[in-house]
Amino acid sequence: MVVLDATIVNIALPQIRDALEFSTTNLSWVINAYTLTFGGLLLLGGRAGDILGRRRVFIAGTLLFGLASLLGGFAQDGGMLLAARALQGIGGAICSPTAFALIATNFDEGPERNRAFGVFSAVAGSGAAIGLLAGGLLTEYLDWRWVFFVNVPIAVLIAVAAPRYIAESERHPGRFDLPGALTSTLGLVGLVYGFIRAASDGWTDPLTLGSFAGGVVLVAAFVVIENRTAQPITPLHLFADRNRAGGLVMMLCLAAAMFGIFFYITLFVQGPLDYSPLKAGFAFLPISVSIIIAAQIASTLQVKYGPKPFMAGGAVLVTIGLSWLTLMNADSGYLDGVLGPTVVFGFGMGLVFVPVMLLAVAGVAGEDTGAASGLLNSMQQIGGSLGLSILTTVFAHYATAEAKVQLPGFLATATPEQKAAFLEKHEFPKGTGAANEVLAQGISHGFIVGAVLAALAAVIALVVVKAKADDLASNTAGVALH
Repeated sequence: MVVLDATIVNIALPQIRDALEFSTTNLSWVINAYTLTFGGLLLLGGRAGDILGRRRVFIAGTLLFGLASLLGGFAQDGGMLLAARALQGIGGAICSPTAFALIATNFDEGPERNRAFGVFSAVAGSGAAIGLLAGGLLTEYLDWRWVFFVNVPIAVLIAVAAPRYIAESERHPGRFDLPGALTSTLGLVGLVYGFIRAASDGWTDPLTLGSFAGGVVLVAAFVVIENRTAQPITPLHLFADRNRAGGLVMMLCLAAAMFGIFFYITLFVQGPLDYSPLKAGFAFLPISVSIIIAAQIASTLQVKYGPKPFMAGGAVLVTIGLSWLTLMNADSGYLDGVLGPTVVFGFGMGLVFVPVMLLAVAGVAGEDTGAASGLLNSMQQIGGSLGLSILTTVFAHYATAEAKVQLPGFLATATPEQKAAFLEKHEFPKGTGAANEVLAQGISHGFIVGAVLAALAAVIALVVVKAKADDLASNTAGVALH
């Protein structure tokens, strides 16, 4: 349910934009409101399960996720939807890490637990692909609101079944690092808001500058708090290992590009290419297939060759794929403009995922394994949010410049209805040549940022990571990204 939700909403983004009157830049908050609360509170959710009982916390998080989904489905304006998405992120941050931990609690160590972790990883890995297809089906044949409503019966079913089939875990004494959770989450919100505000109001806008300043101060306060807290939400000593730190920063950079791919390619295939939501869902399947194939290759061969070749080679392929996407224009088709670069991108991500996941927990003490796994997931969500906001800033700059170029020609050839629509929303009507040119220009330049971040990840893999095959953790089953 949680993994699926990361992609099921993406396919419905164009319909959400039109129904609730989001601008293209503000539409990114539909993703960021979820990922920021999910990533920022994920480690706190895991700690809550340890202290209060994992089954109890798991049920509470699942019901909160279902309630938030219900509110999102009934949203009448953008503010209500964003509040529901933030609440979904909180629910996901509570139930997701406890779901992982409950497997260890309910299955005996050995073959039984390994099989359980295998099922868990398979579900997590397939959730994204299922979400794309489910989002397309629900949006096309019902309504975009059903991408939220679909979670409600699932959440209720889980909450009813959990007490019968899942044993409660032993409760451990501990303390909640609320100051750390709040400063990290609010600091990231400030930075993301600053980038998106800059996209619409400029870099000298007082609120833009204030958001950046507040974000930096809060993130700095988070670091100070974590260094002084007896039971920190993020054990900063996990960054002391250069291999783990390098892998985490790589995930931060590559997640930024990955979120941009799903967000902007969704707008392109349902914009200039005029795909239906269902067809758009199928258009993304090659990415999922290429990730799965590459992950299997990396998983098999890195035992012999070590993680570094796959991390570096994968990051280079991601850079190539994103650089290819910078050539996109309004006349690009699916085969030449989307399929080729996204398959290269997906194959590169698949090569990187497995070694980064394994390095995240390699050599970690038993009591820190959960924190290390959670930290990797947090870096993915946080990197995605920050990256998408930066890409959106660049998108807005070049889209605005292209709109000025297209305006005279649009006014000379537009019908009275098209002119009226333009005056009402201050955007070119969907399907017009001007609208397609503006979108394509913004997207192609935004992916330059993605390519730079991917190139930085490749440099980190080559220069920072020194791990060899025998440095990998021996028991890493079940470490799964969300």
